[in-house]
Amino acid sequence: MSFHIHLSGHVKKVVDDTVPVLVADLVATGITACDPTLWGPEAEAEAAQRLGWVQCVTASRDLLPDIYLLRDDLLEKGVDRVVLAGMGGSSLAPEVIAQSAGAPLVILDSTDPRQVRAAIDGDEEGGLAETVLVVSSKSGSTVETDAARRLFEAAFQDAGIDPAERIVVVTDPGSPLDVSAQAAGYRVFHGDPTVGGRFSALTAFGIVPAGLAGADVEELLEEAEATLLEVAIDSPHNPALVLAAAIAGGTPRRDKLALVADDTQLVGLPDWVEQLIAESTGKDGSGILPVVMLPVSPELDARPDDLQVVRFVDEAERFHVFEHHPGEVLVSASLAAHFIVWEYATAIAGRMLGVNPFDQPDVEAAKQAARALLDTPPTAAAPAFVEDGIEVRASDPGLLAPGTVSGVLSELWSRTPADGYVAVQAYADRAALSELQGLRELVAADAGRPTTFGWGPRFLHSTGQYHKGGPANGVFLQITVAGEEDLAVPGRPYTLGQLIAAQAAGDAAVLAARGRPVVTLTLTDPQTDLLALFDAA
Repeated sequence: MSFHIHLSGHVKKVVDDTVPVLVADLVATGITACDPTLWGPEAEAEAAQRLGWVQCVTASRDLLPDIYLLRDDLLEKGVDRVVLAGMGGSSLAPEVIAQSAGAPLVILDSTDPRQVRAAIDGDEEGGLAETVLVVSSKSGSTVETDAARRLFEAAFQDAGIDPAERIVVVTDPGSPLDVSAQAAGYRVFHGDPTVGGRFSALTAFGIVPAGLAGADVEELLEEAEATLLEVAIDSPHNPALVLAAAIAGGTPRRDKLALVADDTQLVGLPDWVEQLIAESTGKDGSGILPVVMLPVSPELDARPDDLQVVRFVDEAERFHVFEHHPGEVLVSASLAAHFIVWEYATAIAGRMLGVNPFDQPDVEAAKQAARALLDTPPTAAAPAFVEDGIEVRASDPGLLAPGTVSGVLSELWSRTPADGYVAVQAYADRAALSELQGLRELVAADAGRPTTFGWGPRFLHSTGQYHKGGPANGVFLQITVAGEEDLAVPGRPYTLGQLIAAQAAGDAAVLAARGRPVVTLTLTDPQTDLLALFDAA
Protein backbone atom coordinates (compact mmCIF):
# COMPACT_ATOMS: atom_id res chain seq x y z
CA MET A 1 0.00 0.00 0.00
CA SER A 2 1.35 3.42 -0.96
CA PHE A 3 -0.62 5.40 1.66
CA HIS A 4 0.04 4.44 5.26
CA ILE A 5 -2.22 5.65 8.05
CA HIS A 6 -1.98 5.04 11.78
CA LEU A 7 -4.79 5.66 14.25
CA SER A 8 -5.02 5.58 18.02
CA GLY A 9 -7.33 6.65 20.82
CA HIS A 10 -10.73 8.14 20.09
CA VAL A 11 -10.15 8.54 16.35
CA LYS A 12 -9.54 4.81 15.95
CA LYS A 13 -12.94 4.10 17.49
CA VAL A 14 -14.57 6.70 15.23
CA VAL A 15 -13.04 5.03 12.17
CA ASP A 16 -13.96 1.52 13.35
CA ASP A 17 -17.57 2.66 13.74
CA THR A 18 -17.78 4.67 10.51
CA VAL A 19 -15.91 2.77 7.81
CA PRO A 20 -18.23 -0.28 7.76
CA VAL A 21 -21.12 2.03 6.88
CA LEU A 22 -19.13 3.58 4.02
CA VAL A 23 -18.19 0.12 2.77
CA ALA A 24 -21.82 -1.05 2.92
CA ASP A 25 -22.91 2.03 0.99
CA LEU A 26 -20.39 1.24 -1.78
CA VAL A 27 -19.02 4.77 -1.63
CA ALA A 28 -15.54 4.04 -2.98
CA THR A 29 -16.73 2.07 -6.00
CA GLY A 30 -19.40 4.70 -6.56
CA ILE A 31 -16.80 7.44 -6.85
CA THR A 32 -14.61 5.26 -9.05
CA ALA A 33 -17.61 4.70 -11.34
CA CYS A 34 -18.25 8.48 -11.34
CA ASP A 35 -21.72 8.07 -9.80
CA PRO A 36 -23.11 11.61 -9.37
CA THR A 37 -25.96 10.50 -7.11
CA LEU A 38 -23.68 9.91 -4.10
CA TRP A 39 -24.11 13.47 -2.79
CA GLY A 40 -27.90 13.71 -3.08
CA PRO A 41 -30.29 15.11 -5.67
CA GLU A 42 -29.36 18.77 -5.13
CA ALA A 43 -25.70 18.07 -5.93
CA GLU A 44 -26.27 15.58 -8.73
CA ALA A 45 -26.12 18.00 -11.68
CA GLU A 46 -22.87 19.55 -10.44
CA ALA A 47 -21.30 16.20 -9.52
CA ALA A 48 -22.10 14.81 -12.96
CA GLN A 49 -19.76 17.43 -14.42
CA ARG A 50 -17.02 17.32 -11.77
CA LEU A 51 -15.76 13.75 -11.41
CA GLY A 52 -13.17 13.72 -14.19
CA TRP A 53 -10.34 13.77 -11.60
CA VAL A 54 -11.01 10.10 -10.92
CA GLN A 55 -9.86 9.22 -14.45
CA CYS A 56 -7.42 12.03 -15.22
CA VAL A 57 -4.12 10.16 -15.13
CA THR A 58 -4.40 8.69 -18.63
CA ALA A 59 -5.23 12.05 -20.21
CA SER A 60 -2.43 13.73 -18.27
CA ARG A 61 0.09 11.17 -19.44
CA ASP A 62 -0.73 12.16 -23.03
CA LEU A 63 0.53 15.68 -22.23
CA LEU A 64 4.01 14.55 -21.20
CA PRO A 65 5.69 14.54 -24.65
CA ASP A 66 4.55 18.12 -25.32
CA ILE A 67 5.65 19.28 -21.86
CA TYR A 68 9.13 17.77 -22.23
CA LEU A 69 9.49 19.02 -25.81
CA LEU A 70 8.61 22.57 -24.75
CA ARG A 71 10.92 22.39 -21.73
CA ASP A 72 13.84 21.27 -23.88
CA ASP A 73 13.15 23.97 -26.46
CA LEU A 74 13.11 26.67 -23.77
CA LEU A 75 16.31 25.38 -22.18
CA GLU A 76 18.08 25.44 -25.56
CA LYS A 77 17.16 29.13 -25.77
CA GLY A 78 18.50 29.82 -22.28
CA VAL A 79 15.04 30.16 -20.75
CA ASP A 80 15.19 28.33 -17.44
CA ARG A 81 13.20 30.55 -15.04
CA VAL A 82 9.55 29.49 -14.82
CA VAL A 83 6.99 31.85 -13.30
CA LEU A 84 3.49 30.57 -12.65
CA ALA A 85 0.61 33.06 -12.49
CA GLY A 86 -2.34 31.23 -10.99
CA MET A 87 -4.65 31.22 -7.99
CA GLY A 88 -5.98 28.50 -5.71
CA GLY A 89 -5.94 25.10 -7.36
CA SER A 90 -3.99 26.52 -10.28
CA SER A 91 -0.97 27.31 -8.11
CA LEU A 92 -1.02 25.26 -4.89
CA ALA A 93 -0.59 21.83 -6.47
CA PRO A 94 2.24 22.76 -8.87
CA GLU A 95 3.90 24.63 -6.01
CA VAL A 96 4.03 21.56 -3.77
CA ILE A 97 5.06 19.32 -6.70
CA ALA A 98 7.95 21.62 -7.63
CA GLN A 99 9.07 22.35 -4.07
CA SER A 100 9.04 18.71 -3.07
CA ALA A 101 11.07 17.84 -6.17
CA GLY A 102 13.54 20.68 -5.61
CA ALA A 103 12.53 22.24 -8.94
CA PRO A 104 12.65 26.07 -9.08
CA LEU A 105 9.21 27.50 -9.75
CA VAL A 106 8.29 31.12 -8.99
CA ILE A 107 4.69 31.35 -7.79
CA LEU A 108 2.81 34.56 -8.54
CA ASP A 109 -0.52 34.29 -6.72
CA SER A 110 -0.97 37.86 -5.58
CA THR A 111 -2.02 41.30 -6.73
CA ASP A 112 0.40 43.02 -4.36
CA PRO A 113 2.40 45.43 -6.58
CA ARG A 114 5.71 44.62 -4.89
CA GLN A 115 5.30 40.88 -5.31
CA VAL A 116 4.27 41.22 -8.96
CA ARG A 117 7.18 43.59 -9.67
CA ALA A 118 9.63 41.12 -8.10
CA ALA A 119 8.25 38.28 -10.25
CA ILE A 120 8.76 40.37 -13.39
CA ASP A 121 12.22 41.67 -12.49
CA GLY A 122 13.63 38.35 -11.28
CA ASP A 123 16.63 37.90 -9.02
CA GLU A 124 20.20 36.66 -9.10
CA GLU A 125 18.93 33.32 -10.40
CA GLY A 126 17.52 34.90 -13.54
CA GLY A 127 15.64 37.87 -14.94
CA LEU A 128 13.05 38.55 -17.59
CA ALA A 129 15.39 37.48 -20.39
CA GLU A 130 15.48 33.95 -18.93
CA THR A 131 11.78 33.79 -17.97
CA VAL A 132 8.80 31.88 -19.29
CA LEU A 133 5.41 32.75 -17.82
CA VAL A 134 2.78 30.05 -17.33
CA VAL A 135 -0.67 31.64 -17.12
CA SER A 136 -3.04 29.19 -15.44
CA SER A 137 -6.79 29.68 -15.01
CA LYS A 138 -9.59 27.16 -15.46
CA SER A 139 -12.26 29.77 -15.99
CA GLY A 140 -9.98 31.96 -18.08
CA SER A 141 -11.36 35.02 -16.32
CA THR A 142 -9.49 35.05 -13.00
CA VAL A 143 -8.80 38.73 -12.34
CA GLU A 144 -5.44 38.21 -10.60
CA THR A 145 -4.14 36.01 -13.40
CA ASP A 146 -5.40 38.37 -16.06
CA ALA A 147 -3.53 41.27 -14.44
CA ALA A 148 -0.30 39.28 -14.23
CA ARG A 149 -0.54 38.23 -17.88
CA ARG A 150 -1.09 41.81 -19.04
CA LEU A 151 1.86 43.11 -17.01
CA PHE A 152 4.21 40.39 -18.27
CA GLU A 153 3.11 40.97 -21.87
CA ALA A 154 4.00 44.63 -21.53
CA ALA A 155 7.32 43.82 -19.84
CA PHE A 156 8.28 41.34 -22.55
CA GLN A 157 7.39 43.81 -25.28
CA ASP A 158 9.36 46.60 -23.60
CA ALA A 159 12.37 44.26 -23.47
CA GLY A 160 12.08 43.43 -27.17
CA ILE A 161 10.88 39.88 -26.45
CA ASP A 162 7.96 38.36 -28.37
CA PRO A 163 5.37 37.36 -25.73
CA ALA A 164 4.28 34.46 -27.95
CA GLU A 165 7.68 32.86 -27.31
CA ARG A 166 7.51 33.31 -23.55
CA ILE A 167 3.90 32.85 -22.44
CA VAL A 168 2.35 29.43 -21.97
CA VAL A 169 -1.34 29.13 -21.10
CA VAL A 170 -3.17 26.40 -19.18
CA THR A 171 -6.94 26.77 -19.29
CA ASP A 172 -10.13 24.93 -20.09
CA PRO A 173 -11.07 24.70 -23.78
CA GLY A 174 -13.23 27.56 -24.97
CA SER A 175 -12.56 29.82 -22.01
CA PRO A 176 -12.00 33.55 -22.62
CA LEU A 177 -8.30 33.00 -21.93
CA ASP A 178 -8.18 30.12 -24.42
CA VAL A 179 -9.72 32.28 -27.13
CA SER A 180 -7.40 35.24 -26.56
CA ALA A 181 -4.31 33.04 -26.15
CA GLN A 182 -4.96 31.20 -29.40
CA ALA A 183 -5.41 34.51 -31.18
CA ALA A 184 -2.12 35.80 -29.73
CA GLY A 185 -0.24 32.67 -30.81
CA TYR A 186 0.55 31.47 -27.27
CA ARG A 187 1.25 27.83 -26.51
CA VAL A 188 -1.93 26.45 -24.90
CA PHE A 189 -2.43 23.33 -22.80
CA HIS A 190 -6.05 22.42 -22.15
CA GLY A 191 -7.43 21.26 -18.85
CA ASP A 192 -10.38 18.92 -18.38
CA PRO A 193 -13.66 20.82 -17.92
CA THR A 194 -14.98 17.92 -15.80
CA VAL A 195 -12.35 18.54 -13.11
CA GLY A 196 -12.81 21.35 -10.61
CA GLY A 197 -9.82 23.54 -9.79
CA ARG A 198 -9.06 22.15 -6.34
CA PHE A 199 -9.20 18.57 -7.68
CA SER A 200 -6.89 19.38 -10.60
CA ALA A 201 -3.49 18.51 -9.06
CA LEU A 202 -2.83 15.67 -11.51
CA THR A 203 -4.22 17.40 -14.57
CA ALA A 204 -2.55 19.95 -16.85
CA PHE A 205 -2.90 22.58 -14.11
CA GLY A 206 -0.52 20.67 -11.88
CA ILE A 207 1.84 18.89 -14.22
CA VAL A 208 2.48 21.53 -16.92
CA PRO A 209 4.08 24.23 -14.74
CA ALA A 210 5.80 21.71 -12.47
CA GLY A 211 7.05 19.74 -15.47
CA LEU A 212 8.42 22.83 -17.18
CA ALA A 213 10.23 23.68 -13.95
CA GLY A 214 11.96 20.29 -14.01
CA ALA A 215 9.88 18.05 -11.73
CA ASP A 216 9.53 14.38 -12.68
CA VAL A 217 5.82 14.48 -13.41
CA GLU A 218 5.93 11.14 -15.25
CA GLU A 219 6.87 9.38 -12.02
CA LEU A 220 4.17 11.36 -10.22
CA LEU A 221 1.52 10.03 -12.60
CA GLU A 222 2.80 6.46 -12.27
CA GLU A 223 2.50 6.64 -8.49
CA ALA A 224 -0.97 8.12 -8.80
CA GLU A 225 -2.11 5.31 -11.06
CA ALA A 226 -0.98 2.71 -8.51
CA THR A 227 -2.81 4.52 -5.72
CA LEU A 228 -6.03 4.72 -7.73
CA LEU A 229 -6.20 0.92 -7.56
CA GLU A 230 -6.04 1.07 -3.75
CA VAL A 231 -8.86 3.57 -3.31
CA ALA A 232 -11.17 2.11 -5.95
CA ILE A 233 -12.59 -0.72 -3.86
CA ASP A 234 -14.96 -0.87 -0.90
CA SER A 235 -12.76 -2.35 1.78
CA PRO A 236 -12.19 -1.49 5.45
CA HIS A 237 -8.52 -1.08 4.50
CA ASN A 238 -9.19 1.50 1.79
CA PRO A 239 -7.06 4.48 2.97
CA ALA A 240 -9.49 7.04 1.53
CA LEU A 241 -12.41 5.59 3.48
CA VAL A 242 -10.30 5.47 6.64
CA LEU A 243 -9.09 9.06 6.21
CA ALA A 244 -12.58 10.36 5.44
CA ALA A 245 -13.95 8.68 8.55
CA ALA A 246 -11.12 10.12 10.64
CA ILE A 247 -11.68 13.72 9.55
CA ALA A 248 -15.48 13.79 9.15
CA GLY A 249 -16.81 11.09 11.47
CA GLY A 250 -17.76 10.99 15.12
CA THR A 251 -20.41 12.57 17.32
CA PRO A 252 -19.70 15.28 18.18
CA ARG A 253 -17.45 15.77 15.17
CA ARG A 254 -14.10 17.46 15.68
CA ASP A 255 -14.48 20.10 12.97
CA LYS A 256 -11.06 21.83 13.35
CA LEU A 257 -8.41 19.85 11.49
CA ALA A 258 -4.77 20.53 12.40
CA LEU A 259 -2.40 19.77 9.51
CA VAL A 260 1.10 19.30 10.90
CA ALA A 261 4.13 18.59 8.69
CA ASP A 262 6.35 17.07 11.38
CA ASP A 263 8.90 14.98 9.53
CA THR A 264 8.30 15.14 5.80
CA GLN A 265 10.01 16.34 2.65
CA LEU A 266 6.69 17.14 1.00
CA VAL A 267 7.01 20.92 1.17
CA GLY A 268 3.74 22.83 1.19
CA LEU A 269 1.42 19.80 1.19
CA PRO A 270 -0.69 21.09 4.12
CA ASP A 271 -1.43 24.28 2.16
CA TRP A 272 -2.79 22.22 -0.72
CA VAL A 273 -4.88 20.07 1.64
CA GLU A 274 -6.16 23.24 3.33
CA GLN A 275 -7.62 24.56 0.10
CA LEU A 276 -9.08 21.21 -0.93
CA ILE A 277 -10.94 20.66 2.34
CA ALA A 278 -11.98 24.23 3.16
CA GLU A 279 -13.46 25.00 -0.25
CA SER A 280 -15.06 21.57 -0.61
CA THR A 281 -16.74 21.29 2.80
CA GLY A 282 -17.24 24.86 4.09
CA LYS A 283 -20.79 25.58 3.02
CA ASP A 284 -24.41 25.42 4.15
CA GLY A 285 -23.30 26.38 7.65
CA SER A 286 -21.18 23.23 7.95
CA GLY A 287 -17.64 22.20 7.17
CA ILE A 288 -14.22 21.10 8.32
CA LEU A 289 -11.79 23.94 9.06
CA PRO A 290 -8.22 22.94 8.15
CA VAL A 291 -5.54 24.74 10.16
CA VAL A 292 -1.92 24.56 8.98
CA MET A 293 0.29 24.33 12.08
CA LEU A 294 3.88 23.88 13.14
CA PRO A 295 4.94 20.94 15.33
CA VAL A 296 5.20 23.44 18.21
CA SER A 297 1.97 25.39 17.62
CA PRO A 298 0.02 26.50 20.73
CA GLU A 299 -3.09 24.53 19.79
CA LEU A 300 -1.12 21.28 20.01
CA ASP A 301 -0.37 22.01 23.65
CA ALA A 302 -3.88 23.18 24.50
CA ARG A 303 -5.64 20.40 22.51
CA PRO A 304 -9.14 21.90 22.33
CA ASP A 305 -11.91 19.31 22.26
CA ASP A 306 -12.93 20.17 18.70
CA LEU A 307 -9.43 19.74 17.22
CA GLN A 308 -8.39 16.65 15.25
CA VAL A 309 -4.69 16.41 14.44
CA VAL A 310 -3.30 14.94 11.22
CA ARG A 311 0.48 14.61 11.28
CA PHE A 312 2.45 14.14 8.04
CA VAL A 313 5.62 12.02 8.29
CA ASP A 314 7.88 10.49 5.66
CA GLU A 315 8.32 6.92 6.87
CA ALA A 316 5.56 4.71 8.22
CA GLU A 317 8.21 2.72 10.08
CA ARG A 318 8.68 5.75 12.32
CA PHE A 319 5.03 6.01 13.39
CA HIS A 320 5.98 4.82 16.86
CA VAL A 321 8.11 7.95 17.33
CA PHE A 322 5.03 10.14 17.02
CA GLU A 323 2.64 8.17 19.23
CA HIS A 324 3.11 10.50 22.18
CA HIS A 325 -0.35 12.01 21.55
CA PRO A 326 -3.06 9.33 21.27
CA GLY A 327 -5.91 10.35 19.03
CA GLU A 328 -3.80 11.77 16.23
CA VAL A 329 -3.94 10.59 12.64
CA LEU A 330 -0.45 9.78 11.33
CA VAL A 331 -0.01 9.54 7.56
CA SER A 332 2.91 8.64 5.34
CA ALA A 333 2.82 8.47 1.55
CA SER A 334 4.31 9.66 -1.70
CA LEU A 335 3.05 13.01 -2.98
CA ALA A 336 0.94 11.41 -5.70
CA ALA A 337 -0.66 9.06 -3.17
CA HIS A 338 -1.49 12.04 -0.97
CA PHE A 339 -3.16 13.80 -3.90
CA ILE A 340 -5.34 10.78 -4.75
CA VAL A 341 -6.27 9.75 -1.20
CA TRP A 342 -7.06 13.28 0.00
CA GLU A 343 -9.21 13.97 -3.08
CA TYR A 344 -11.21 10.79 -2.53
CA ALA A 345 -11.42 11.39 1.23
CA THR A 346 -12.59 14.99 0.77
CA ALA A 347 -15.32 13.95 -1.64
CA ILE A 348 -16.42 11.28 0.85
CA ALA A 349 -16.30 13.78 3.72
CA GLY A 350 -18.64 16.04 1.76
CA ARG A 351 -21.09 13.17 1.49
CA MET A 352 -20.83 12.51 5.23
CA LEU A 353 -21.50 16.19 5.99
CA GLY A 354 -24.38 16.40 3.55
CA VAL A 355 -22.79 19.10 1.37
CA ASN A 356 -21.86 19.28 -2.28
CA PRO A 357 -18.04 19.07 -2.33
CA PHE A 358 -17.77 20.30 -5.91
CA ASP A 359 -19.28 23.79 -5.79
CA GLN A 360 -18.11 27.02 -4.13
CA PRO A 361 -21.25 29.17 -3.80
CA ASP A 362 -19.77 31.80 -1.51
CA VAL A 363 -16.48 32.50 -3.31
CA GLU A 364 -18.23 34.68 -5.86
CA ALA A 365 -19.61 37.05 -3.20
CA ALA A 366 -16.21 38.57 -2.42
CA LYS A 367 -15.37 38.79 -6.13
CA GLN A 368 -18.57 40.71 -6.82
CA ALA A 369 -17.92 43.08 -3.94
CA ALA A 370 -14.38 43.75 -5.19
CA ARG A 371 -15.63 44.38 -8.74
CA ALA A 372 -18.22 46.82 -7.44
CA LEU A 373 -15.54 48.74 -5.55
CA LEU A 374 -13.37 48.88 -8.68
CA ASP A 375 -16.27 50.06 -10.84
CA THR A 376 -17.30 52.76 -8.37
CA PRO A 377 -14.41 53.47 -6.02
CA PRO A 378 -15.74 54.86 -2.73
CA THR A 379 -14.09 57.62 -0.77
CA ALA A 380 -11.58 55.95 1.50
CA ALA A 381 -12.94 55.75 5.04
CA ALA A 382 -10.76 57.46 7.62
CA PRO A 383 -9.25 55.11 10.18
CA ALA A 384 -10.82 55.08 13.64
CA PHE A 385 -7.37 55.84 15.00
CA VAL A 386 -3.70 55.49 14.14
CA GLU A 387 -1.07 54.02 16.44
CA ASP A 388 2.63 53.80 15.57
CA GLY A 389 1.82 54.12 11.86
CA ILE A 390 -0.91 51.45 11.98
CA GLU A 391 -4.35 52.54 10.80
CA VAL A 392 -7.18 50.75 12.61
CA ARG A 393 -10.65 50.08 11.21
CA ALA A 394 -13.36 47.62 12.26
CA SER A 395 -16.76 46.33 11.20
CA ASP A 396 -18.27 47.16 14.59
CA PRO A 397 -17.68 50.33 16.64
CA GLY A 398 -17.64 48.21 19.78
CA LEU A 399 -14.43 46.57 18.62
CA LEU A 400 -12.74 49.99 18.57
CA ALA A 401 -13.73 51.04 22.08
CA PRO A 402 -10.38 50.16 23.72
CA GLY A 403 -8.63 52.80 21.58
CA THR A 404 -5.33 50.90 21.23
CA VAL A 405 -4.18 48.23 18.81
CA SER A 406 -3.60 45.68 21.56
CA GLY A 407 -6.95 46.52 23.13
CA VAL A 408 -8.81 46.15 19.83
CA LEU A 409 -7.16 42.79 19.25
CA SER A 410 -8.11 41.58 22.73
CA GLU A 411 -11.68 42.70 22.07
CA LEU A 412 -11.69 40.79 18.78
CA TRP A 413 -10.41 37.63 20.45
CA SER A 414 -13.15 37.96 23.08
CA ARG A 415 -15.77 37.76 20.31
CA THR A 416 -14.58 34.26 19.38
CA PRO A 417 -17.24 31.69 20.32
CA ALA A 418 -16.28 28.68 22.43
CA ASP A 419 -16.35 26.56 19.27
CA GLY A 420 -14.95 29.30 17.02
CA TYR A 421 -11.72 30.24 15.31
CA VAL A 422 -9.62 33.24 14.35
CA ALA A 423 -8.63 33.95 10.74
CA VAL A 424 -5.60 36.16 10.04
CA GLN A 425 -5.49 37.48 6.48
CA ALA A 426 -2.40 39.32 5.21
CA TYR A 427 -2.81 41.25 1.96
CA ALA A 428 0.91 41.70 1.46
CA ASP A 429 4.00 40.57 -0.43
CA ARG A 430 4.48 37.09 1.00
CA ALA A 431 8.11 36.95 -0.10
CA ALA A 432 9.22 40.31 1.29
CA LEU A 433 7.03 40.14 4.41
CA SER A 434 7.18 36.43 5.12
CA GLU A 435 7.63 37.13 8.82
CA LEU A 436 3.94 38.10 8.97
CA GLN A 437 3.12 34.40 8.88
CA GLY A 438 4.52 34.29 12.40
CA LEU A 439 1.39 36.15 13.48
CA ARG A 440 -0.51 32.88 13.37
CA GLU A 441 1.40 31.45 16.30
CA LEU A 442 1.11 34.66 18.35
CA VAL A 443 -2.61 35.04 17.68
CA ALA A 444 -3.31 31.39 18.47
CA ALA A 445 -1.56 31.80 21.81
CA ASP A 446 -3.36 35.08 22.59
CA ALA A 447 -6.83 34.07 21.42
CA GLY A 448 -6.73 30.54 22.80
CA ARG A 449 -8.55 29.15 19.76
CA PRO A 450 -7.48 27.49 16.48
CA THR A 451 -6.14 30.18 14.15
CA THR A 452 -5.72 30.14 10.39
CA PHE A 453 -3.40 32.32 8.33
CA GLY A 454 -3.94 33.23 4.70
CA TRP A 455 -2.10 35.42 2.21
CA GLY A 456 -4.54 37.68 0.42
CA PRO A 457 -5.93 37.51 -2.13
CA ARG A 458 -4.76 33.88 -2.44
CA PHE A 459 -6.90 32.60 0.43
CA LEU A 460 -10.05 34.00 -1.21
CA HIS A 461 -9.79 31.03 -3.58
CA SER A 462 -9.52 28.50 -0.73
CA THR A 463 -10.50 29.17 2.88
CA GLY A 464 -12.52 32.19 1.71
CA GLN A 465 -15.37 29.80 0.91
CA TYR A 466 -15.35 28.38 4.45
CA HIS A 467 -15.24 31.85 6.04
CA LYS A 468 -18.52 32.82 4.46
CA GLY A 469 -20.26 29.50 3.86
CA GLY A 470 -19.15 27.49 6.88
CA PRO A 471 -20.22 27.83 10.51
CA ALA A 472 -20.68 31.45 11.60
CA ASN A 473 -18.15 31.20 14.41
CA GLY A 474 -15.07 32.97 13.06
CA VAL A 475 -13.51 36.35 13.83
CA PHE A 476 -11.29 38.00 11.26
CA LEU A 477 -8.14 40.09 11.30
CA GLN A 478 -7.03 41.74 8.05
CA ILE A 479 -3.50 43.07 7.58
CA THR A 480 -3.10 45.43 4.63
CA VAL A 481 -0.06 47.42 3.54
CA ALA A 482 -0.14 50.95 2.16
CA GLY A 483 2.75 52.01 -0.03
CA GLU A 484 3.92 54.28 -2.77
CA GLU A 485 4.78 51.49 -5.21
CA ASP A 486 2.01 50.62 -7.64
CA LEU A 487 1.56 49.22 -11.12
CA ALA A 488 -1.09 50.15 -13.66
CA VAL A 489 -2.69 47.12 -15.27
CA PRO A 490 -2.44 47.52 -19.07
CA GLY A 491 -5.86 47.66 -20.71
CA ARG A 492 -7.67 47.88 -17.37
CA PRO A 493 -8.94 51.01 -15.59
CA TYR A 494 -7.22 50.21 -12.31
CA THR A 495 -3.85 49.63 -10.73
CA LEU A 496 -2.71 46.63 -8.74
CA GLY A 497 -2.81 48.72 -5.59
CA GLN A 498 -6.44 49.59 -6.25
CA LEU A 499 -7.24 45.96 -7.05
CA ILE A 500 -5.78 44.44 -3.88
CA ALA A 501 -7.37 47.19 -1.78
CA ALA A 502 -10.75 46.44 -3.36
CA GLN A 503 -10.30 42.71 -2.74
CA ALA A 504 -9.58 43.27 0.95
CA ALA A 505 -12.39 45.79 1.41
CA GLY A 506 -14.84 43.68 -0.58
CA ASP A 507 -14.17 40.56 1.47
CA ALA A 508 -14.42 42.53 4.74
CA ALA A 509 -17.78 43.94 3.65
CA VAL A 510 -19.15 40.49 2.80
CA LEU A 511 -17.94 39.05 6.11
CA ALA A 512 -19.43 41.93 8.07
CA ALA A 513 -22.74 41.61 6.23
CA ARG A 514 -22.87 37.99 7.40
CA GLY A 515 -22.26 38.90 11.00
CA ARG A 516 -18.54 38.07 11.16
CA PRO A 517 -16.47 40.57 13.20
CA VAL A 518 -13.62 42.10 11.17
CA VAL A 519 -10.68 44.27 12.26
CA THR A 520 -8.41 45.77 9.60
CA LEU A 521 -4.90 46.98 10.42
CA THR A 522 -3.19 48.93 7.65
CA LEU A 523 0.59 49.31 7.85
CA THR A 524 1.55 52.70 6.49
CA ASP A 525 5.19 51.58 6.77
CA PRO A 526 5.95 48.01 5.64
CA GLN A 527 8.85 47.96 8.11
CA THR A 528 6.52 48.26 11.11
CA ASP A 529 7.31 45.60 13.71
CA LEU A 530 3.82 44.21 13.91
CA LEU A 531 4.95 41.04 15.68
CA ALA A 532 6.07 43.07 18.67
CA LEU A 533 2.63 44.67 18.96
CA PHE A 534 0.93 41.29 18.83
CA ASP A 535 3.20 40.01 21.54
CA ALA A 536 1.64 42.65 23.77
CA ALA A 537 -1.95 41.99 22.74
